[in-house]
Amino acid sequence: MNFLYPGFLFALLSVAIPVIIHLFNFRKFKKVYFSNVQLLQEVEQQNSSKEKLKNLLILLSRILAIIFLVIAFAQPYIPLSNQKTSSLNNTVSIYIDNSYSMEAVNKDGNLLDEAKRRAKELIKGFGLNDRFQLLTNDFEGKHQRLLNQEAFLKALEDVKISPSNRNLQQILNRQGNVFTGSANKYSFLISDFQKNIATNKKLETKPDIQYSFLKLNAATLANVAVDSVWSLSPNHQPGANERLVVQVKNYSEEDAVNIPLKLTFNNQQKALSSATIPAGKIKRDTLNFSGLKPGWQKGLLSIKDFPVTFDDSLSFSFKVDTSFPVLSISGVNSGNYIKALFAADNYYKLTENVESNVSYSSFSNYGLIVLNGLKNPSSGLAQQLKTYLKAGGTVAIFPDLDADVQTYNAFLSGLSLPVIQNLNTTASKVDKIDLQNPIFRTVFEEIPKNLDLPSANRYFNFIESNSANKEAILSLPGGKSFFSKFGIGNGSVYLSASGLNTADGNFARHPVFVPLMYRLALSGGSEDALYYTIGNETTLKSKYITLGKNQTLKLSSKNFEAIPEVRQVEGKTLIYVADQVKAPGFYSLTLTDSLLAVYSFNNGRSESDMHYLSRTELDNLAGKNNLKIYDTDKDAVRLVSGANKIGQTLWKLCLILSLIFIAAEILLIRFFNNTKRTI
Repeated sequence: MNFLYPGFLFALLSVAIPVIIHLFNFRKFKKVYFSNVQLLQEVEQQNSSKEKLKNLLILLSRILAIIFLVIAFAQPYIPLSNQKTSSLNNTVSIYIDNSYSMEAVNKDGNLLDEAKRRAKELIKGFGLNDRFQLLTNDFEGKHQRLLNQEAFLKALEDVKISPSNRNLQQILNRQGNVFTGSANKYSFLISDFQKNIATNKKLETKPDIQYSFLKLNAATLANVAVDSVWSLSPNHQPGANERLVVQVKNYSEEDAVNIPLKLTFNNQQKALSSATIPAGKIKRDTLNFSGLKPGWQKGLLSIKDFPVTFDDSLSFSFKVDTSFPVLSISGVNSGNYIKALFAADNYYKLTENVESNVSYSSFSNYGLIVLNGLKNPSSGLAQQLKTYLKAGGTVAIFPDLDADVQTYNAFLSGLSLPVIQNLNTTASKVDKIDLQNPIFRTVFEEIPKNLDLPSANRYFNFIESNSANKEAILSLPGGKSFFSKFGIGNGSVYLSASGLNTADGNFARHPVFVPLMYRLALSGGSEDALYYTIGNETTLKSKYITLGKNQTLKLSSKNFEAIPEVRQVEGKTLIYVADQVKAPGFYSLTLTDSLLAVYSFNNGRSESDMHYLSRTELDNLAGKNNLKIYDTDKDAVRLVSGANKIGQTLWKLCLILSLIFIAAEILLIRFFNNTKRTI
């Protein structure tokens, strides 16, 4: 038999109290002389031996009552006597939840500190030859090896709060990888079991591993978090008006009133607002600001909310370009409309190439490529444009209506666009414009009743077998396409049915042409991510970066520097950071002394919901597996470990015996009467 809390056995010294009382409670008799015995009507005669027996039985009852009461508090138990387990060493994996929710406190202090104390108690139940794995949410390589007790305790002291978080099945699978050989296998998970740790299905366990969940308890805290942010425009110009959509979430069960919002760029305040968010709801707000200078912008959106603060800010970054590069590839009779259009605004930097002299390698440098009046577009051009589009580029095509149809169809097929059916020489006029399309959404303050639309003297009819990726912006009578958008890869192709020559129609001279071209240039392509989430995203995207021989990229921040892995894929550069980024903030990507990009990393918001799995919910996840769940506030946790693995608890029996002997004492005092009365 063993004791869970042997320190209580020192209370057995209290047995001396009834013994002392018994020894000093002797009754002394003395003679009393009476002048007349007739005054004594009755005399009690006592049997000395029976009185002594009664006193001894009372003393024994008191001693046994105290002994069993003390033993009950020491919690005796009988360990399992298993020949197999006694002859084998033990391999023990202990998972310590070090996510942000473990910063919460309870009556015993910080949850992470309590988890460490529980882990220390667990390993005391194992032998010196047993081996231990320490696992945290970081899933670091050093945690995939077994340690002795001394090394385990040293590693335990180094466990800190981490932005990473894992679900239960990931943790159990990771622990299962360390168990090898024929040793007895024990898996312990010490956590507050926040609801985000749960999986959608029952846990999968291995039959030869004894699993134990040790649930720490913390009070449910009110929390409001900056959930996400996004810009309403993928293009940012110096000094232009900007609009940023902010999403704030209230995770508590009470309304959050007048939560202050502050937006800063490069440590300068740009906007202020406040929000009232109903309990358990999401609130969106749009912040307007302007005055950004060219270069990379480091934005920070923050709120004030206590006591949970790790999700009170969200950083993001984007670049304000001094100019927007446009490439025009023109045919012989293309005209000067594209040149005149983009030369009118200094923000656009136009580069012109003739059809016979195109630099394919520079495509990735342009935000918009315009194909104007090409006679013989080649399949090689189509292939290069497809790579450009996969990287998020934008292409506008205005065909030469006198070109060879077969040549054009081969080019269009190479881009997965509709092919030409025939040339229609019957004059027509656009009869439908999609003013709800993002291209026109903010162009018109109010829609005219009799809107003048472009006309076409001649145009191509297209065979459209698949229109799933098509957006009709301008349409001719009968639903024929005049100017449409097609999604190709991550980019967009705008295909016109008519050219820009005067003989083809008035499209190039029509007032709708200018805002159409400007807006498709600014809204085209795919916007770079404003921010990344630590632990969830390990691949950064960038425009194509040309690296010379022996040149490497460097990702750096305050107290951090790393050389990431780089891959060139389809006109863009992918940067792999693996799990090197641990702290939120801004990270600069540089090549030698040149700043190429600024990336922003934030903590995930899965830890923001301060609600926890109940004992019943954990039981449902466990199912009928070999998995036990312990509430550290109620259960004797040490009984689940190693040589102390419980076979049978005895404290209830000891408590019952103590009550029995107390009752026996009462009965002896009241009913054990051995006196005899005489007259």
